Amino acid sequence: MNEGRRSFISTMIETPITDILQALGDPARLEIVRGLLDDEPRTCGTFGYLGLSPSTLSHHFKVLRGAGLIETESVGPRRLNRLRRRELDEAFPGLLDAVLAGR
Repeated sequence: MNEGRRSFISTMIETPITDILQALGDPARLEIVRGLLDDEPRTCGTFGYLGLSPSTLSHHFKVLRGAGLIETESVGPRRLNRLRRRELDEAFPGLLDAVLAGR
């Protein structure tokens, strides 16, 4: 196995808009998305301020990944998450801005 190789876990945005809206409809997942807006990849552990257990955070990241909203990159033991903003904006222009403004 090549130690320098990075593996990617991702789902392309091919899901219906209703699935994307459902993923964004949970307050915790919406806060995770807000936390990923700066385009800096982050681990699940950096979202501890949400006060959720690691297993609950993992579940929320799984839902966001399944809806195609985030991409997770495995680098050694770390899993770095990135919001797929560009892809989301191309598939559904203005959707994320509208959802985030809706507080």
